Amino acid sequence: MNKETNIFKKIVGNQLFIPLVALLILIVFNLINDPSFFALTIQNNIYGYPVLSGSIVSIIDFGSELAILAIGMTIVTAASGGQDISVGAVIAISGSTMLRALCGTNPQPETLRTSIFVAFLVGVIAAMICGAFNGLLVAFFKIPPMVATLILYTAGRSIAAWINENRLPMIYEPKFGYIGNFIPGIPIPTPVFIAAACMLVIALLHKFTNLKLYTQAVGINEESSRLNGINPKLIKFSVFVILGVFVAVAALIKVTRISTITYSVIAKDIEMDAILAVALGGNSLSGGKYNVWASVLGAYVIQFLTTTLYKLQVRSDALPAYKAVVVIILVVISSPIVRDKFSRISKNLKSKKTENGGV
Repeated sequence: MNKETNIFKKIVGNQLFIPLVALLILIVFNLINDPSFFALTIQNNIYGYPVLSGSIVSIIDFGSELAILAIGMTIVTAASGGQDISVGAVIAISGSTMLRALCGTNPQPETLRTSIFVAFLVGVIAAMICGAFNGLLVAFFKIPPMVATLILYTAGRSIAAWINENRLPMIYEPKFGYIGNFIPGIPIPTPVFIAAACMLVIALLHKFTNLKLYTQAVGINEESSRLNGINPKLIKFSVFVILGVFVAVAALIKVTRISTITYSVIAKDIEMDAILAVALGGNSLSGGKYNVWASVLGAYVIQFLTTTLYKLQVRSDALPAYKAVVVIILVVISSPIVRDKFSRISKNLKSKKTENGGV
């Protein structure tokens, strides 16, 4: 009995337990409500190539860009004890910079001015500069992360529009669209492979560098980490710059999906979904220890929920309210206070059973 109790405690206490349970609930709900939700079909896309289609494909496709953002958001949260609410606006800036590099002064060029790779590097630099700006305010000026990133959250989309002189550039090169959609001959969405590459990169960084150790140390106790030879300012600054790289990758996916950019709409409210993914993954929003894989799973759960609500024909303007209610419930359940409460209840029940058995 004690062995079974210990196994149960380990399962329930695992950080992946809550997002996995949430995912299971969504799966069961959709199986009951509409089994066709899980149907996969082969259809020809706009280029005439056969690709996989269905709700599950949409989840792993659009959930991939959210998972990429969740990786960077998790590290920033762990080190700074706060969140970057400017990632949606920085996506607009980075994406606009990429398009400007490709189009130049002509918003609809017949030939690209530079290669897609070079344009992506330009977008990465732009996003890293934005991350450095946020990191500077947080690390060196001691401004709370949400307040510091509020600047770009407010002004970022206007900056993005200014970069392209408030015009809507359009890319007609088919290869550009492959990145955010499908590569000919491969029926799986390209963003899935990009997300997998980002996960591999962060896994290698964790394995071969001290990024996770230093980030957690600063998040747990900044003064103690400083006394142990870690530079908290440098770590906080660095994680915002690293987040900028992941934001640029998400921006590349966003602009290549439609081969253009809509400054006021692109990645709208995506920062809230990224923060929710971190919370749903059981990571503390006040910093400290973190689990990137739990955040990635949380991101796909958030996208699963979004797709489910769309299938239920929930109005787009009401979608955030429905999502907020469900996510609040899940986040509260996964909070340390609630978990401790359940743990105490479990201990009390166990002690009562022991006493009754003794009698």
